[in-house]
Amino acid sequence: MSVAEPLPTHCAVPPLATRARAVGGSPVRDILAVTARPEVINFAGGLPAPELFDAQGIAAAFEAVLAEAPARALQYSTTEGEPALREALAARTTARGLPTGPDDLLVTTGSQQALSLLATALLEPGDTVLVEDPCYLAALQAFGFAGARIVAVPGDEHGLDPEALEDLVARERPKLLYTVPTFQNPTGRTLPAARRAAVAAVAARRGLWIVEDDPYGELRYDGERVPWIAAHPGAEDRTVLLGSFSKVMAPGLRLGWLRAPGELRRACAVAKQAADLHTPTVNQLAAARYLADHDLDAHVTRVAGVYRERRDAMLAGLAGALPEGSVWNRPEGGMFLWARLPEPYDTTALLEQVVRQDVAYVPGAPFYAGPPDRTTLRLCFVTQTPEEIGEGLRRLETGLRGRTP
Repeated sequence: MSVAEPLPTHCAVPPLATRARAVGGSPVRDILAVTARPEVINFAGGLPAPELFDAQGIAAAFEAVLAEAPARALQYSTTEGEPALREALAARTTARGLPTGPDDLLVTTGSQQALSLLATALLEPGDTVLVEDPCYLAALQAFGFAGARIVAVPGDEHGLDPEALEDLVARERPKLLYTVPTFQNPTGRTLPAARRAAVAAVAARRGLWIVEDDPYGELRYDGERVPWIAAHPGAEDRTVLLGSFSKVMAPGLRLGWLRAPGELRRACAVAKQAADLHTPTVNQLAAARYLADHDLDAHVTRVAGVYRERRDAMLAGLAGALPEGSVWNRPEGGMFLWARLPEPYDTTALLEQVVRQDVAYVPGAPFYAGPPDRTTLRLCFVTQTPEEIGEGLRRLETGLRGRTP
């Protein structure tokens, strides 16, 4: 009588796809996991301030939807998105200077999904994608998973350089340019109107497709609104505009959208069918109801007023917190401030000793598609009160100098 071989206690994982091995996780998410302790003053996150959510208004919208149309709210929906929400989004987009109809829009599960859908619909392995330098980190991940070759466009404190962009388009023949021109993540900078017009002109001359991501544009504190690149002559029929409720309503709703020409929008809808069929129906209907019953613009104005105070508190304390010779910007809106320390500071190497002071930032290096500037760092100023920001900057000063209190 033979004795059966013992069954293995663990099954080996199948070999991972090349793209899963090649693209790393998000350093920002890794930092947030390390700094989740309540005593940490966290300038690392990209999270809106939760105490400013209109929880009562959002709850009322969900209650109304579930009371009046429960069967519809809890049922499958169309991939393109609920008509009531698309109509409201089209009206808001049109009012901001870009004529848009409901059928021009695809509702997505956050604007991050829109990036993944566009990568799926447009990119073959080896295709070239142009990005800003530095660039939104999760966009680098999305394009990396698609196997794209990512090339940074040179720029300055105002954003990408249109002349450098045109040279790269002629040389690299890219599939698209990805940009966050308003209150960019990570730098907080805003591309001036003249450069937007120049980028649109490059797109028209060279046949360049643009993905314009605008999650922060409504959070303006100073100055006048700058029109979207998508609204400029020459860019109208070759720009995909992305939007999101994450920063102005609530990120937990996971509601975003893309505006794109019909053929590309339909390709993204097919990709979405393969990903999640559709964005949750109840969330879409609740958002549409919220827009009908509440003044979202007034809510955003109140939020922006609080964020302005927090930005000013951070700006007021930076000179005492950062080493002599550091430089930083003054964002006109959004959530982020970008700083550069003098050589030989390395913000990645310094992070561990800074976190020991119960404060955190995001090193700038992961945001670069090419050689990184290791002296840079990103600070998010919206989730702490001015008093907490002041204390956090004192801790940051201690950590950067390697001293104990």
